[in-house]
Amino acid sequence: MGATPKISIRRGGPGDEIALSLVGQAAFLEAFAGVIPGKDIIEHCAHQHAREKYAAWLKDSATAVWLAEVEPGHAPVGYLVLTTPELPLPDLSQQDAEIKRIYLLHRFQGSGIGARLMRAAHAEAQARGLHRLLLGVYGKNAAAISFYEKQGYRMVGRRTFKVGSNTYDDFIFGLSIGT
Repeated sequence: MGATPKISIRRGGPGDEIALSLVGQAAFLEAFAGVIPGKDIIEHCAHQHAREKYAAWLKDSATAVWLAEVEPGHAPVGYLVLTTPELPLPDLSQQDAEIKRIYLLHRFQGSGIGARLMRAAHAEAQARGLHRLLLGVYGKNAAAISFYEKQGYRMVGRRTFKVGSNTYDDFIFGLSIGT
């Protein structure tokens, strides 16, 4: 392959729901094909990565979305959603935010784009005066866990996550924010 393509990161807004849905579905399929049954992946993507779900986040003032696009052409290759947390933690507070999704197409992983998206979320959380960022990650996704740990996140809890008829173990990671 040639030189590393230029990637721009911009704040998402109304009209980006189709791009977010497409990248979300593709990245989920890439990550979990061969791990989760195919019919469960398809059903999960149809509901959890529906355009309407992204459209609602893009309209929600408590939610921030960033979209990574490859140059030239602005094709979407990744994104991050920062929103109100929905995690089973006993100490969850209004000073917390959840990185609900951070997805990047496989061929762009390891290029620093994920770290750039995480920095954008961190800066947003600081600007909002929040104290902690949280996220959930599949407990057997060693690459993602390693990435989050390199970003300074540490495990703060566990949850179960249902995809189709199967239940999976997730770790909940957190990062304290100096405000």
